[in-house]
Amino acid sequence: MADVTKVFSDAVAEAEQLIANPPFEISEQERAEGYDYLAGSIRSSLQMAFDYDLVHPVLVNPTHQYARQGLDNPDAIYFNAYLTEGASYELSGVRGTAADLSFQIMDGNYSPEGAPTSVAAFDDRELDIAEDGSFSWKFGPELGLKKGATLIIREVFNDWNTETRGTLRLQRLDTAGVPREPFSMDNVSKRYGVAAKMLLGKIKTWFAFPEWFTYKEPVNTLTAPKSTPGGLASQFSSLGHYELSDDQALVITVPVPHCDYYAIQIGSKWYVSTDYEHYQSSLTKAQSQADPDGKFRYVVSTKNPGIANWLDTTDHPKGVMMLRWQRIERELTADDGPTVELVAFDEIEKHLPYYDSNRVTPEQYSTRIAARQVGIARRMIS
Repeated sequence: MADVTKVFSDAVAEAEQLIANPPFEISEQERAEGYDYLAGSIRSSLQMAFDYDLVHPVLVNPTHQYARQGLDNPDAIYFNAYLTEGASYELSGVRGTAADLSFQIMDGNYSPEGAPTSVAAFDDRELDIAEDGSFSWKFGPELGLKKGATLIIREVFNDWNTETRGTLRLQRLDTAGVPREPFSMDNVSKRYGVAAKMLLGKIKTWFAFPEWFTYKEPVNTLTAPKSTPGGLASQFSSLGHYELSDDQALVITVPVPHCDYYAIQIGSKWYVSTDYEHYQSSLTKAQSQADPDGKFRYVVSTKNPGIANWLDTTDHPKGVMMLRWQRIERELTADDGPTVELVAFDEIEKHLPYYDSNRVTPEQYSTRIAARQVGIARRMIS
């Protein structure tokens, strides 16, 4: 019986070598974070493999603060399900009050070779939602689904402390009432094999992905907003990476957007979110302080500059950055996007025209962190 799990234990050993010898330099802190990343990847891979069911698909939450991947959005709850050809489905639920609820069907999974193609991508504005928030979407063969297609749902929160989650349920209609087959050793063995492939695929993919897009850009810059690679039709994003010493900072200026959801975040070399629960490493539109001229001004630095819109690098002198705009009404242009200045940390005040109104005390900052901790506890599932 020991051979049943060997394929997965071998994959864990290979994955550990990938983490121990990544294609970039790492500090001891980043090495420790890499092993935490590995643990989350193991957890997610086992969850996806053992919840995998094409006959009776279920919505799985594989990405969260304990299983980070693909520069995950700190504001999102992710749900995934695998679909297959010839099947009919109903997705039903009750719309919560999150800023955005979006749906995407992709013809496969991300891989080290590239991103899959979107078969469908839209947000809840295209659904008929009743007064009580309930909705139903039936779909199937008309989309040309193939085995391996993936449904991804993102419930995205602007205000962590007031917006509430909705409910979601996926049912395959043509197999409703059919019992699930009993477990067999062959079935379980295959699932360990699937988990092994997923684990190695995840790590190799997210080593490759930022090289295609993020790291092609000059350091300490952000791109003009554009449709997110492999992402939603209703989402635009701006990508970049930073490299800062303790005596440097980035001042990022962004026009306050009119869309329902907007956010900025910092990520690590592992291409995952940094600790957004206990540090201010991300900010949404609701969490950001706007200046009187209609601009958000952020400071990215390794040290706390004592301003409201500080993005804490959490002791990462190098990392990635991303801005997201969702539920947009029109295509965004460079004028809607960020400008970036590399400045001396001691001269930040000179680059913030409303510096006095941007300042926060240590006590106020602690209150902000406490609110983040409560906000995550309100909505996160794992």
